[in-house]
This record gives sequence, C-alpha cells and structure tokens, in this order.
Amino acid sequence: MEELPILTVSQREQFLVENDVFGIFGYFEASDVSTQRYMLEIQRDKQLDYLMKGFRQLGREFSSLDANRPWLCYWILHSIALLGESVDDELENNAIEFLGRCQGSDGGYGGGPGQLPHLATTYAAVNALVTIGGDKALSSINREKMSCFLRRMKDRSGGFRMHDMGEMDVRACYTAISVASILNIMDDELTRGLGEYILSCQTYEGGIGGEPGSEAHGGNTYCGLATMILINEVDSLNLDSLMNWAVHRQGVEMGFQGRTNKLVDGCYTFWQAAPCVLLQRFYSAHDLVHHGSSHISQGTDKDHEDHHDPEDSDDDDDSDEEDSDEGSVNGHGVHHTSTYINRRMQPVFDSLGLQRYVLLCSKMPDGGFRDKPRKPRDFYHTCYCLSGLSVAQHAWLKDEDTPPLTRDVLGSYSNLLEPVDLLHNVVIDRYNEAIEYFFKAA
Repeated sequence: MEELPILTVSQREQFLVENDVFGIFGYFEASDVSTQRYMLEIQRDKQLDYLMKGFRQLGREFSSLDANRPWLCYWILHSIALLGESVDDELENNAIEFLGRCQGSDGGYGGGPGQLPHLATTYAAVNALVTIGGDKALSSINREKMSCFLRRMKDRSGGFRMHDMGEMDVRACYTAISVASILNIMDDELTRGLGEYILSCQTYEGGIGGEPGSEAHGGNTYCGLATMILINEVDSLNLDSLMNWAVHRQGVEMGFQGRTNKLVDGCYTFWQAAPCVLLQRFYSAHDLVHHGSSHISQGTDKDHEDHHDPEDSDDDDDSDEEDSDEGSVNGHGVHHTSTYINRRMQPVFDSLGLQRYVLLCSKMPDGGFRDKPRKPRDFYHTCYCLSGLSVAQHAWLKDEDTPPLTRDVLGSYSNLLEPVDLLHNVVIDRYNEAIEYFFKAA
C-alpha cells in the first residue's frame, strides 16, 4: 500500500488558503452579473465609515498599540485620502495637535506623547502631516531639529539606527531618507555610505533583506529600492535579479507573498507591487527594457482580456475605440492617441488578478481590509491593501499624471483610487504640495 506524503505545516496552511481563495473565486464566477458587480465594488461609504469611526475613537483593545499611535494616524488618514476624501477641520486640528505632542524636544517623533523618538514613528507622523496638508500641519514639523535627529541616528557603517542605541536595518535607512527627502533636508552626511549598506543587504535571490545575511523580504525590498532611488544609487543594485524575485512573489491566488514559500498577504499588494512598478518605470525611462527579457514585458493590452469583468458584459462605454480616442477618458483629459499609448506599459505582474484578490478576498463586508480569508480586518492592512490597489490600477502607466483606462480598473471605474507617490506612499497631490512647501522653506 502506497504511503501518503507527509505534508509540512507550510504546505497544509497553503492548501487551506488556496481552498478558501478558490472557493471565493468559484462563488464569484457562479454568481449573476449584479452579484459580481456588488462583490467587486470597493464600497466607499463602508470604508469611510470604518475609517472615520476608528480615527475618532479606538476601543481599549488597541491599547497594545500605544507606541504606534502616529502609525494609526497615518494608516487611517492615508486610506481616507486614497478614497479621495479628508477629515473635517476639527479632526485635522486634533491630529496636528496630537502629533505635535509626539514630537521630541530634540527632534523626531515618538510613538506617543513623551515617548522615545523613533525613525518608524517619525516617518508615520511626517506622512500623516503631509497627508493632512496645509500650512498648519506642515509648519508643525521642526525641520532643523529633525535634521539633527536624523544625524544622530546615522551609523558610521553607513546605515541608520531606529532610535538611540537601537537596531540598524533597511527600514531605518528608508524611513530616515524618506523623511529627509520630503522635508528637503537631504545632504551628503545622511547619504554617505548608505548605498553600500543597502547593497550588502541584497540577497542571492535578488530581493533585499532587513540586514546583511537576512532573508529577502517584500517590505525590506521596497524600503531598500526606494532608498537607493532617492539617493540616486539604484544602478548599484542587481536590478534584473531584484525584478525577477519580486514578480515571482505573486502566487496562484494572485496576491503577493512577502517571502519565498510564505502565504499570500494583502499588505504585500503594496510592498511587492510598488517595487515592480518602480523598476519598470526606471527601465522604461532609461530605455533598458528589451524584448528578450524573461521578466520585463513590453506586450500589449491583451492581458486585460484574460480577466472577466462584469462591467464589460452589457456596457458599451468601455470599448477599445473609446479608450484610445483623442479627447477624454472617463472625464479626464487625454492627449492625442499616439502620445497616450506611449505613456502606457504592460505591467510585469498581473495587475487585474491582484485587484481581484484584494476586492474579493481581502475586502470585508462592513468596511476595512484583511490579510487573507479567515483573518480580521485592521487599519494596517486597510492602508496597504488600498495603497496596493491604487498601484495596480495605475500600473499600466509610465507616470502618475496619466489617468488609467476603464479596462485598467477591475469593477466599476468608481473603484479608481487616488494615485500615490511610490517612493513615499502619500497621494500625489499632497506629496506635490509638501515638496513645494518645503522647497520654499529651505
């Protein structure tokens, strides 16, 4: 009698996840068109209700996140901004005042009032204030003391430490450089030796680990790549190997995993898709894309045909002819057809498949997003599922200024989210406002 193979814990968990995901996909495919349309709706009202309630008052179960309060501000405010909305003046003022109490007397932001300044919560606080926008929010950041704080976190090896005598890793490098970049306080002292440190964290797989010798990880790969782009040393990395690793993290569920042989997780919708688009736009801008590459494609829009969208079944407004005509696309002004086509590229990952996973498997019925089926919703996954959904919707474009076509957005075009600046993960208009403000402040 033939013995059954012994499954590892990872294999069993993978089979369970696939069973859940394919069960949801099967139910979707068997449903009528109206049900399919409803399942693919982002349901903005429910999302905003979940986010606004959380921003006004969190329950006692969040007490374990006391040292992460600027993160909660950022995750919620950024999610609201991605949906094209903002909080009222009272909530804005409350947030600015609270984050001001988190700002250390010697620079940087702690996890709460009176807590130790930390690079991670500094990044979150700055991004939250940039997302609020306006003079009151932006002027509340003490740039001079921030510059001193970042210098104190700089290690002689080239990297950064998260806090005084804290750990040194790629996250610390990214959060420091992201803050320095958006506040316009970058200088040679901050960038000295940084590229070499990041390069030492790229692994044999192609991705980037948290520190030298660590396993390649999606979040650290994003942080390392974004840092190298911001300091203009991205050419030092093995970009082909990095791209190959990143695109192969998209699994059969169409979501991304964070590491090799790990389970799909909705948050990696951003952490893995953003590096793919950053790299592809880099290749495109430098004319390095070549037809013979195994992982960088210059194909056409045929990839869209492989995904069934109920919006296409009885609606003539989404025809190819309309998408390519001069004039407007979904109310957005569009340049001449040939110019518009030249602004498009075929994503190296399945952007519609990724949107399908997020909308069907991560989205919760009462608002919010989760890691995967059977998991609870939370503000972290809501932020990065929405961020990644925006990246996927805009992945066919070589820049953030061009509106996606209807076929780029799974479900109704009303699902379209605000575009993000891929290097800082704040919506484009708030990023542009901050860059202009801090340029004048220099």
